[in-house]
Amino acid sequence: MHTDTHPGGASGTGGPVQGTPPDDALPDALPDALTDALTGALRTGPFHLALRTAVRRRGLALHRIRHHLAEQGLQVSVTSLSYWQRGERVPARPESVQVIRALEHILDIAPGALLRLLEPTRGGATGTTTRAACRYQELIGSDTAVLHLLDQLDCPTEDRLHTVSQSEQVHLGPRRELWRREVQQLVRAHRGNVDRYVSIYQGDPGCDITRVRIDPLDNCRLGRVRGDQSASLLAVELVFDRPLSLGETQPFRYRVTDGTGGECTEYTRGFRYPVGHYLLQVYFAPPTLPVRCYGFTRRSAHAPRHHVTPIPLNGYHSAHLTEQDASPGIVGLAWEWD
Repeated sequence: MHTDTHPGGASGTGGPVQGTPPDDALPDALPDALTDALTGALRTGPFHLALRTAVRRRGLALHRIRHHLAEQGLQVSVTSLSYWQRGERVPARPESVQVIRALEHILDIAPGALLRLLEPTRGGATGTTTRAACRYQELIGSDTAVLHLLDQLDCPTEDRLHTVSQSEQVHLGPRRELWRREVQQLVRAHRGNVDRYVSIYQGDPGCDITRVRIDPLDNCRLGRVRGDQSASLLAVELVFDRPLSLGETQPFRYRVTDGTGGECTEYTRGFRYPVGHYLLQVYFAPPTLPVRCYGFTRRSAHAPRHHVTPIPLNGYHSAHLTEQDASPGIVGLAWEWD
């Protein structure tokens, strides 16, 4: 098994993470920068980032927003507004449509701009919703080794970045081992002053984590690296050329070379927030080819597989899966050798 999840970026260079500002904090960037950030967030989402950016640009504390809503006969608690802009919950009640429309007016944004970002999660006529952000512990389960590595990097488990889109190429070697993977990623900052992305790599049983190589390829450089040999874990900082402001995006690319582990039978990727587009391609080394491949999702680390779908192996000895507007959780591709 192989898993790669990400907790997000830390602020600062080599020092402690700055404290999280309160939810009703006023804007931490220039108005023009916040307007640009809001334009991007309204275009690509997710909802909570667009709402948070709009609140900061408008300069209203959450209790003032609650007061404006109450004047229109709409009762929403400050706690609910806080959850919405942190991505921990999404507006799901039938009356939420009226609330969101009122928020668009209060926050001085185009009618329907926020509501549109909720449409993929409202479930159409059924009224069901997909999940908002999941906690990092849901992705890793009870694996305290991961949390210990993140502590060594002064990295919080709440994301300061989310993935807008991601493409991965995974290559297996002739011993059925995971040999190499290359990642192209586009992230957006949830907060200002974020200058790095932290990637967690977990090798297969028998992996020698001291021999795993990380190569930054584009728009990033290698920062601190921490490993846990007993857990086959590696935590890696990929540092950007400058801190990102709220809502700003950053593309980057990197490669992980391993080849030290035993037989690999699946590859999974965890996301805390909805992701616009994800593509995973797995390449096998002939003549050692799997007899079948299938994609799946999981809500959390120890949850059962859902949406198990057969995936054909093509003429280039590879299989791929793609997810559009994927919900938070785990996406994976598995295969059977015999």
